[in-house]
Amino acid sequence: MPRPFLRPGRLGAAVVALMLALSACGGPAEKAATAGAPGVTDEPCPNAVDDSKGCIYLGVISDLSSGPFHTLGVPATKAQQAFWRRVNQQGGIAGYEIDVTRYVMDNKYDVDTHQRLYRQIRGKVLALAQTLGSSHTARILPELRADKMIAVPASWSSAWEFEDVILESGVNYCFESMNAVDYAVDAWGAGSLMVIHFDNDYGRDAVAGARIAAQRRGLAFSTIATSPGAGRQAAAVAAILARRPQAVLLAVGPAEVGGIVPQAVKKGYRGRFIGSTPTWSKDLLELKDPQAVAAIRRSFWKASPWKPYAADTPGHTAMREGLGLTGSEPNDNYTSGWVWSYPLKAVIQRAAADGELTREGLLKAMRQVKRIDYEGMLPAEAGDLSGDPDGAAFRGSLMSVPDPKELTGIRIIKDFFVGPTAKGHRLTAPCAPLR
Repeated sequence: MPRPFLRPGRLGAAVVALMLALSACGGPAEKAATAGAPGVTDEPCPNAVDDSKGCIYLGVISDLSSGPFHTLGVPATKAQQAFWRRVNQQGGIAGYEIDVTRYVMDNKYDVDTHQRLYRQIRGKVLALAQTLGSSHTARILPELRADKMIAVPASWSSAWEFEDVILESGVNYCFESMNAVDYAVDAWGAGSLMVIHFDNDYGRDAVAGARIAAQRRGLAFSTIATSPGAGRQAAAVAAILARRPQAVLLAVGPAEVGGIVPQAVKKGYRGRFIGSTPTWSKDLLELKDPQAVAAIRRSFWKASPWKPYAADTPGHTAMREGLGLTGSEPNDNYTSGWVWSYPLKAVIQRAAADGELTREGLLKAMRQVKRIDYEGMLPAEAGDLSGDPDGAAFRGSLMSVPDPKELTGIRIIKDFFVGPTAKGHRLTAPCAPLR
């Protein structure tokens, strides 16, 4: 079961700032102590920028081919590789460069495969730069704890707020759903809500937040679980048409959005849809059926944890420059991969400044970080890893709509906001316990 913890404060700001500055540069500073730590070697990384430096290996376990979230996993992984390449080009960290290419594994969004792949690389990496899937990450949690292995989740479960080996970024599914419901009430006057969701930890966390908000705002509420696949949404569409909710929250993937929204609209549904973070892909504006595209443009809104690919922040600019996009198109999932990497960089820098580039050192450093420089991609208050889960959890969402004129097909209509439900909710336990 997830376990709450308190992360103690850090050392004096001036001392830490000086130590981090020294550790981040490529100068003559000595390497931090590693004591044979897994994933840390004095040998240079593959394709090293400076082969006089050692190498820190990070693992990636993602959906990279056939699963429902490969459209997230592939670009997110590429963005993480670009992020750490930039770190290496800027001098690495404390005499080391970072490799996120050697141990990249494809879980195909299968929980058993995810666990098997973790066991293959657990002794070879210092931390996981990505573990995709809420249920998948939950499966390996006992082993992560035993290994003292920090992991960056490619998911937004509220349970991560209670795990001292999980290094999350952005609003969780629970608070995001609360904000989505509050938006539907305040912007549209919605009086009834249905949640269509995957029956996994992602979907259940979104349902839990939506239920809390629906109760607080007095909405009629219903849910229906669905399976992955655009062609498997007949029951979900039938439920929408039978109950006629004024708003539908979708906690699924892009393919399911393409299977639900156009069919429901075609058959007479006139309400609105809000998709959770993982629901969007620009491919939804490139479906072969023009009527399907028109239905999505007219009826679909999207909740987001951060601004899209083309946003004007230093971090977004660095991401675009780092990716170069040779042979690729802009994709908001690049943004996710890039944002996820900032906290792990901050923790590695802190551990290096403390002279402890080990798994234990990373855990200690993680509990002391109070501020992460997201280079404007998230507000300053989003980077506090200290304190209890209720105080540290970031609650801000954005709201967007499809727009083919935008690089990634999505346009912000409401910047970071926290609705009254998320603002008033005390997070004393995960909204939906992990299974």
